[in-house]
Order: sequence, then structure tokens, then C-alpha cells
Amino acid sequence: MKSSRRSGVAPFYVMEVMKAAEERQRTVGDVLHLEVGQPSTPAPLNVRDAARAALESNRLGYTEATGIPQLRARIARHYREVYGLTISTDRVTVSVGASGGFVLATLAAFDAGDRVAITRPGYAAYRNILEALDIEVVSIPVGPDTRFNPTPRLLDVAGPLDGLVVASPANPTGTILRPDEMAALANYATLRGIRLISDEIYHGITYGVAAPTAAAHSETAVVVQSFSKYYSMTGWRLGWLILPDTLIDPIERLAQNLFISPPTLSQLAAIAAFDATQELDGNVAMYAKNRDILMSGLRTAGIDKLAPAEGAFYVYADVSHLTDDSQELCRLWLNTFGVAATPGIDFDPIDGHKYVRFSYAESTADIAEATSRLVGWAKDRR
Repeated sequence: MKSSRRSGVAPFYVMEVMKAAEERQRTVGDVLHLEVGQPSTPAPLNVRDAARAALESNRLGYTEATGIPQLRARIARHYREVYGLTISTDRVTVSVGASGGFVLATLAAFDAGDRVAITRPGYAAYRNILEALDIEVVSIPVGPDTRFNPTPRLLDVAGPLDGLVVASPANPTGTILRPDEMAALANYATLRGIRLISDEIYHGITYGVAAPTAAAHSETAVVVQSFSKYYSMTGWRLGWLILPDTLIDPIERLAQNLFISPPTLSQLAAIAAFDATQELDGNVAMYAKNRDILMSGLRTAGIDKLAPAEGAFYVYADVSHLTDDSQELCRLWLNTFGVAATPGIDFDPIDGHKYVRFSYAESTADIAEATSRLVGWAKDRR
């Protein structure tokens, strides 16, 4: 029996690294996780309390495909409070994580064969999802000269486009599109009939630079958001979309058929997440401290060509002076001194062999110890 061509999509290499790290943990122990992009902290206390209450009092059956009205209304209120935007509840769709939201947005906005641009380096799963849906992925190579962000000039070189996916703060680089840069891309897309999809799942995790929302600059953009990162709720599998009016009904129909509804328990609990700002900002303060420790340590280790890391919890490092095979280098680090990191090939299939992504979302003690081991390895190598 055959398997589909789309099932031949590339693996998500960070999951392979995580699997290898777990195997070392089981057999050897002593693994420090700088590979996985998820918070090391649990969901906020009031979210957990709300979940416990819902377990005792709620039937936890299916909800509306677009999410419970209370959560959608709270998300709309969030945009008014944080961004000063008036977003109608109808434009909010709750999804099964940002990944489920991206699938819905892609299916609603594009047909097979459409050309959709995504940065290189960029989030691997988005590229793989597009390819699995028979959409032509147009890679936009970005680097230090544009702070790893796309620009209208780079898009001009790509030829006719049906869509553009941007991320700010970005994975793996942590770079942020400034308001004028977001406005320029949104205007470029609008004038050319290009559907803009803006990944904003790391909003809230920034270091001195505010991250603008595409919803403030475009009436046709789709915003993809999540409770996974700032809200520290990865395993709750909950995200949301801010939609233009023309995609509200198509997205609802697709959600009904593909997912029925987002997880009910997660939705009921997530309403409380917006009132946990003090606890969540404490997490961001920890990330900021971890970031400083890691970036300083990497420079001490001679790894000093780093992306700006203005947000999220990643450092994307050029290691071409150490290797032409970052996958093998990450394997060496894991096997030799128990530090797991992600090779850049996950984010850039062409030049990723020269880069490594480090996550600093774990505890400060773990980041400090991992950095110390990297510095020790570099000293022994000299």
C-alpha cells in the first residue's frame, strides 16, 4: 500500500534532538536542555485553579468550533488593553495551538500551487506544513544586514507571491519587526494582494523593544497567537487567530470539520491567564537574566556572531568557524558534556549547517551550568 507524497515532509529536527537527549537522560543522565522552545515554568497558578474548578463543575463537552464566547471576548479585550485596538469578538477564533491555527489560516487563504514566502532561517514546521499542503514555499534569505527580517526589497526579488508569513519575535533568531518595518511589509502586501500571516506567539517576551501586531497595520492580515509561550501553557494546546472579515466564515467551517472544537478544559482555564501578568512577567525577567548569561558565555567561548535576540527565548549563533556540520556539532556536545542544542538545519535547509539555536527557557541554574560547559569545551579545544 502506498503512502502519500505529502507524508514525506521533512522531520522537525528539534524533536529528534529532544529524543536523543531523553535517551541520554535515561542511560547516562546529566542532560541540560537548550534545544526545546518551551517555558520551564508551569501554567500560572490562577489558570491551574480555574482548571481544577472546571474539572469539578463543567461537563467538558464540545464547544463552538471557534471557541467559547467568554474566552474570545477576553482575547478581544486583551487587544484593546495592550495594543489599543478595537477587535470584534467575531474576528477571534480559538484554535488547537498556534499550529492548528496556522493550518486553518493556510487552508482558508491559499490553494495548492500558490506561492507563499517565508524567511530562511524560519520556523521549520510552518515551512513543512505549507509543503504538505502542496503550497510552493518561496524562501526569503535573511541575515545580519536586515537583522534577519524580511524587507520589501527582498520580496521584490522573490517574484509574484500569494502569501507572506512573518514572525516577530522570530524563531530561531529572536528578532523583532519594528512598527515601521511591520507597516512597510503590511502595506507592500496589501498593495499587491498578498495575504499576510503574522506569527506573534512570542509577544510578551521581549527585552526593551516592543513587538507591534500586524492587526494594527492591516485589515487583511491574519494574526496567529498562542497561549504556549508567554502564558507558559504549551501542553494545553491552545492558540487563537485574529481574522479579517472575509475569512471568518471559511475558518469556522474548516475548524468544524478538522477539529470540532479546541480543548474545552484549556479554554475555560485560559480566561484566567490574562490576569496573571505579574507572575508571567516574572518569567520574562528570568528569561532576560538567562539571555545575558548565555550570550556572554557564548562570546567567551568564541561564538560571537549572534542574531540580535530581542525577544522570544533563543540565541541563533553562527558556528561556521567551528564546523560545517552543525548537526554533528550538536551531537558532539550532547554526547560529550550533556548539553542539547538544535542544529540550524531545522530552520534553514541551505545554510543551517553553519548555525545552532540555543533556547534559554530553562532555569537560570541550568543555563549557567550549560554555558559553563560550553566555555570549558571551547577552552579545552584551543
